[in-house]
Amino acid sequence: MGSTHASLLYHLVFATKGREPALRVEWRARLHEYLGGLVRDLGGVPQGIGGVADHVHLLVGLKPVHCLADFMRELKKASSRWVGEVMGVRLFRWQEGYGAFTVSVSVKGAVQEYIARQEEHHRRRSFREEYVVMLRKAGVEFDERYLE
Repeated sequence: MGSTHASLLYHLVFATKGREPALRVEWRARLHEYLGGLVRDLGGVPQGIGGVADHVHLLVGLKPVHCLADFMRELKKASSRWVGEVMGVRLFRWQEGYGAFTVSVSVKGAVQEYIARQEEHHRRRSFREEYVVMLRKAGVEFDERYLE
């Protein structure tokens, strides 16, 4: 076989530092657009971006050459700088760490819908509750002390 073929979809989740509600509704859509541009600049394909005041969700297609940790470091670094400089949120930072979950193409539409409905979803469930469900569903071992 002369080429490499891959389907690498990731559902990425990360929160504001201290889960502060820093992502204001007035400019949140602009942040999502900016994140999509960053994903493209980093060689990925944005498939869905959404979130609420304290965290974001992205569905991203990556290539086999991507190192997920490097991709996330650059995405968070550049978007943190943008929020501070363009939106004027002094000392804005993302929380350390992130969630990264592989997604089958067969459920891509459902994940896109889930990401698009974050505002509605979080009327019923906190970020922590949502994240614990995601970790358990993916079979990820975790220590609850490190979820704060």
